[in-house]
Amino acid sequence: MTIPRLAARLAALAVAIGAVAGAASAQFSSSVTLVEVYATVTTRSGDVVTDLRAADFAVTDDGVPRDVAAFANGTFPLSVAVAVDRSFSMNGKQLAFVQDAALRFLEALRPDDEAAVIGISSVVETLAPLSTDRAAQRLAVAQLTPWGTTRLHDAVLDALSRIESARGRRALVILSDADDRGSTASAREVIDRVRGTDVLCYPVVVGPRNSSLFTQLAAFTGGRAFWVEDASDLDDAFLAIAGELRQQYLIGFAPVTVAAGAERRFRRVQVRTPGRDTLIRARPGYFAP
Repeated sequence: MTIPRLAARLAALAVAIGAVAGAASAQFSSSVTLVEVYATVTTRSGDVVTDLRAADFAVTDDGVPRDVAAFANGTFPLSVAVAVDRSFSMNGKQLAFVQDAALRFLEALRPDDEAAVIGISSVVETLAPLSTDRAAQRLAVAQLTPWGTTRLHDAVLDALSRIESARGRRALVILSDADDRGSTASAREVIDRVRGTDVLCYPVVVGPRNSSLFTQLAAFTGGRAFWVEDASDLDDAFLAIAGELRQQYLIGFAPVTVAAGAERRFRRVQVRTPGRDTLIRARPGYFAP
């Protein structure tokens, strides 16, 4: 995502979260170029930390300290795409557990959260477009039947393109055995793509083998990857995702000035809470200029 687009996103988001963020929303301005980072902060034992202020965070941009110019926490508007592998490699029993977990996840969303349901098979299908219509989303999930191969890479790219322009926080939840079959896109193309997005990725592997691709999707976006060997244990993963999406921090900072005509490159961002024993997940950087 380009820096001007990031600034516009922050300005729009400020209006949406004003009731929650209070005075923090006044700091978001379309006239100021800001980089946005969503951060999930937990204790060492995994409990989400919810009481931090802007002053508790320290941010560096390619090693250069930056002031936190915009900050909000609490409840933000959420737009999430739920991509479900319904290929033949997901046997009927596995798919049934996946459907049940996806339905529980949809029920855990707030009424004003938007969601879309995407089917992954020999084609990438939008089974329910982005909306707050839970009935349509539940029906789309309930009607899934095994079919086709697994164009997983293509599905990730397609889902990202559909969710990136949505309001508020944007997240992609993927459920699959993670074995790509038949995609035109390579795993490298998928990684290169997610490094330039601000969509949080929460991939869930269902099956006997974990996926390095899924681990990277989470790491490069500030999301979280799960590996569930027994599909009957999916509920715990989905409840963890739903809970995490309820409480994150939005941090905005002015990027280090880049010379006109400079080559576009990846700038590394580090978010810390000095003096506090916490773990932080946030996207590790952005592309500039």
